[in-house]
Amino acid sequence: MSRLTFRILDVIYALGLGLLLSPLILVVALILLLREGPPVFYGSERMRDPGRSFTLWKFRTMQPKERDGGVTGGDKAARITSTGKWLRRTRLDELPQIWNILRGDVGFVGPRPPLRRYVEMFPDLYDKVLAERPGVTGLASQAFHAHEERLLSGASTPEHTEDIYCRRCIPRKARLDLIYVKSRTPCSDMRLMFATVFGRVTMHDRKGRQ
Repeated sequence: MSRLTFRILDVIYALGLGLLLSPLILVVALILLLREGPPVFYGSERMRDPGRSFTLWKFRTMQPKERDGGVTGGDKAARITSTGKWLRRTRLDELPQIWNILRGDVGFVGPRPPLRRYVEMFPDLYDKVLAERPGVTGLASQAFHAHEERLLSGASTPEHTEDIYCRRCIPRKARLDLIYVKSRTPCSDMRLMFATVFGRVTMHDRKGRQ
């Protein structure tokens, strides 16, 4: 199916979910404001394609820090707030990304948009991965997320986190994203969207279907 078809479906889904979940979004924002104080939202520069960046919005889950960079590993665990742990566990921190979908920065399903630093470190790889519009969720996000968290949780320094992420996470997630693109359909997208909300796709499940 064409990219335009997927884009139209993204807008329809985002408008529907935005209306349906607007009370929940307001409640989460109020809880964060009362328990953690401002800012409620956290904006991170991500890459839509190798030449274009955008701001990806989430509910804030960590204590703010200047010049914060790289992915979250064990070295940042102490900065995650009590409310942030709950938001991360339930994935509610990603609700503001409905706005990014409506803007066309991302779709519902696709490769997770990377930080600029990783696109610059692996230009050839991300030229292929970001040939598709990035998404809020995807096969790599669902199948590898729990394993990635376990890998990164043992990192005690930013350098260790970076090493693990670059060597053991980026190549495997990129491979899954590229596999998914070849057989993507609106039905498979819907399955991943439901899996994001109600459960996880595992590496074991994926291998079993191949």
